[in-house]
Amino acid sequence: MAGTFGRSIELLKDTWHVLMMDKELLLFPVLSGIAILAILFTFIFPILFLGILGDTGAGPVLLFLLVFLFYFVSYAVAIFFNTGLIACAAIRFSGGDPTVRDGLSAALKHLDKILAWALIAATVGLVLSSLSRKSGIAGKIVISLVGIAWSLVTFLVIPVMIFEEKGVVDAIQESGRLLKKTWGENIVGNFSLGIIFIPAIVLMFLTMMAVISGNIALVIALVALTILCFAISGVLHATLQGIFTAALYQYAKTGQTPGQFHGDL
Repeated sequence: MAGTFGRSIELLKDTWHVLMMDKELLLFPVLSGIAILAILFTFIFPILFLGILGDTGAGPVLLFLLVFLFYFVSYAVAIFFNTGLIACAAIRFSGGDPTVRDGLSAALKHLDKILAWALIAATVGLVLSSLSRKSGIAGKIVISLVGIAWSLVTFLVIPVMIFEEKGVVDAIQESGRLLKKTWGENIVGNFSLGIIFIPAIVLMFLTMMAVISGNIALVIALVALTILCFAISGVLHATLQGIFTAALYQYAKTGQTPGQFHGDL
């Protein structure tokens, strides 16, 4: 276990090193987050303030359609910017010097595949979420495991789509095939990147302790700091995961790690 944790730290360092070479990659999750927040408010305001659902019998149906549309648009935005991020990381691995424009161009070039993948991912996400809400504790655990398995199997869908020019269904199948070759690296790599959230989690526990103590001023300060820390950690994690995805794809396809990563690792 200690060896696994040590490798996780080293893998995080290697991924961080790539980020330090191309700090502009942080813009992709930032732009994605801003766009998704704008989409969220676009959906919430009509429902809450314009009475879009009304008192008609179509209310539940319309609500479901709105929720699905929100899922689809949100997934499409996230996948679009993640595609740009992965494309830029691949440019760096091949010896180039990527720009945000390079990433956006790559994402726009594959917009049809991005929308198709977003439709499938949104459908699966909504189905799993709906089943989880209606299930007991045991059901929620099973559904969570299904969700984790789905995430692992589809982890390399984006690089397969954009680098091999495959359709979504073929990309899912190829991603699953590559998982069989790199399942250990996939799981350990995701664990490694999750370390970035430790400071935010520590702050969250400190906030809970402050609530128990009854110090209102301290609670307010810690809540603000915790939210900020989670936001920064989220941006860093999303960026590092995009870099790791591109690196894992290259390793899975060629058996060679990018020059920025330690081969033995």
